[in-house]
Amino acid sequence: MPSDCITFQESGYFSKLIVDYLNQKKEVQTLYNRFSRVEEFEAQIAEKKENFSGNRTVLVQSLENQYKGIPISESTGNNIETLRSQNTFTITTGHQLSLFTGPLYFIYKIVAAIKTAEVLKTQYPDYDFVPVYWMATEDHDFDEINHFFLNGKKISWNRDAKGPVGRLSTEGLDKVFDILELELGIGTNAKQMKELFRKSYLEHHNLAIATRYLVNELFKDHGLVIVDGDDKELKQQMIPYFKEELRNQKSFNAVQETLPFFEKENYKIQVNPREINLFYIEDNLRERIVKINDHYQVLNTNLSFSEEELLNELETQPEKFSPNVILRPLYQEVILPNLCYIGGGGEIAYWLELKNMFKQFKVTFPILYVRNSAVAVTEKQLRKIDKLELNWKDLFLKKNELLNVKTKELADFPLDFSKLKEQLSLQFSQLYEITEKTDVSFLKAVKAQEQKQLNGLYKLEKKLLRAEKIKQQDKLERILELKDSLFPNESLQERILNISELSNEINTKQFISSLKNYFNCFNDNFTIFKL
Repeated sequence: MPSDCITFQESGYFSKLIVDYLNQKKEVQTLYNRFSRVEEFEAQIAEKKENFSGNRTVLVQSLENQYKGIPISESTGNNIETLRSQNTFTITTGHQLSLFTGPLYFIYKIVAAIKTAEVLKTQYPDYDFVPVYWMATEDHDFDEINHFFLNGKKISWNRDAKGPVGRLSTEGLDKVFDILELELGIGTNAKQMKELFRKSYLEHHNLAIATRYLVNELFKDHGLVIVDGDDKELKQQMIPYFKEELRNQKSFNAVQETLPFFEKENYKIQVNPREINLFYIEDNLRERIVKINDHYQVLNTNLSFSEEELLNELETQPEKFSPNVILRPLYQEVILPNLCYIGGGGEIAYWLELKNMFKQFKVTFPILYVRNSAVAVTEKQLRKIDKLELNWKDLFLKKNELLNVKTKELADFPLDFSKLKEQLSLQFSQLYEITEKTDVSFLKAVKAQEQKQLNGLYKLEKKLLRAEKIKQQDKLERILELKDSLFPNESLQERILNISELSNEINTKQFISSLKNYFNCFNDNFTIFKL
């Protein structure tokens, strides 16, 4: 079975910026350091090794503290310990604390990091490479993570939420578990998924620890290391950078210099920098820090600081300062000996805004790798694809376009009037020549007549297409049914389906291991995964 079907560039699911990035368009090359190819990592290793200023001992100690109470595998334990070595580097992906992993691409990102680390070890045996999942514990967008979809239903964790999501108690998740039990039904795999949810969320007191347990259980056999940035010791390494941010708005100025290029090239700006890109956080608080005259204010609170007071607060309680989407990548690259960040199209788009900021802070900019994407397909669906004479390029089309393409293919006579339109245009071009030799006043009349006849052909073409759709209705409905099962809501399957939905077809750990084998690193093709 083929492992790929269509390139990201052809799929229609990626922005102009990401398409140009993947095509290595010359103008975009100024936005990144090195492109995501295996051979580029030799220079990336050398640069990171020379410039990495993070404290490896502190990193390992923090990770050991974060994993207390969580049973880890030998491979994960070894990977944590090997981070002490100057010849060890990380391959990192990150994501929100999505309930029960949320959509499938959560899984795909981590598998891509694991596979990349393995490929690099083969290519560069003198070094070690550790796959890392960075938990977005300090995020506050609860509505984005409090649900997942199963069997077409949205299963939500309904509660009030304030402050960093990682610190939220797991209260109320017993009700989600009750719904999950009913939806998953019976079977060995379903039973395993229920037990995984129960142990993760009902036996741990906050969302960060619950998510660590969950992700560790899914990926511990592959040596994944999970990092929580909501950590005082790790943030102490960021004090000099946060001081620069508070005093001089360094990141704002650096990113602002890049944005005119995005506007010039008609690229969507993914994130806009604030003058200060830091939040002030406590258990039930996450609010922006703003400078008003000579004082610093925490928005929507009574907290106000002079510069001296705020810098003293930073020195003594760095855990109360949280980087936003602009500064979080810098935090990651300061504390981790990281070579590569793996993310979706939207993530890579905002990383491409940040190179100048990294330069200003004198921190090595990582290689950016657009994560693998996949479509999971059953044997039954594959048989339907063959029976309906579809290919993957067909299935990636939007519904209307797919219907039009297949209707024209199924018709007994041509429904495309392109040749007729060309012939008509050729005839009128001869009329234009005559008009120029006789009376130019006829030009408008000739143009009007041409447009009238073209409109007539267009209307006739639409009418015939509509009639043929009615004639082929049964087959077209089966095509749409298949399309909807593989691309729910006209979206990529990976953006909606939860891993629990696949438990009827495959064991979860088997799915992850097989997926790793299917994925090709640094490949711009969608992967077709047979369940």
